Amino acid sequence: MSADDSAQLRLRSAEADDWPAIWPFFRAIVEVGESYSYPSDMPESDARVVWMEAPAATYVAERDGRAVGSYYIKPNQLGRGAHVCNCGYMVDPTARGGGVATAMCLHSQDEARRLGFLAMQFNLVVASNEAAVHLWRKLGFEEVGVLPRAFDHARLGLVDALVMYRWLG
Repeated sequence: MSADDSAQLRLRSAEADDWPAIWPFFRAIVEVGESYSYPSDMPESDARVVWMEAPAATYVAERDGRAVGSYYIKPNQLGRGAHVCNCGYMVDPTARGGGVATAMCLHSQDEARRLGFLAMQFNLVVASNEAAVHLWRKLGFEEVGVLPRAFDHARLGLVDALVMYRWLG
């Protein structure tokens, strides 16, 4: 990510009015079937609930006034596991390679701490998503488990998924 890329990127809490800008890249990413376990034909109403309403917080990344990414934070478990959060990140395919995912992950760690979380866990990182695995490792996440053939990749069939974890406290 160049200094210009980070200077142009604005991260903020998502509002209901942001959904129409998030939905097109959400739909595109889910339809491809390579990184999220959501159904490829997930209805927009269901997608809105899981991305905008169910999480503890949702954020949008904007560049030049256009939504180029979004992420959510939610407790990974209830009760005695609620100090660990889970996040999901989506970057508009047209904005990949511009540092959006890095900026969102770093922002999410700060926001998670602010919200009182002590750790962050990614439950289903598709092992064939080499860019994501590389980035999460670079940003301090450890691979703490392998789930053999846990993800039904649209092109590759059954592939491994990773559980990745980072202590924030």
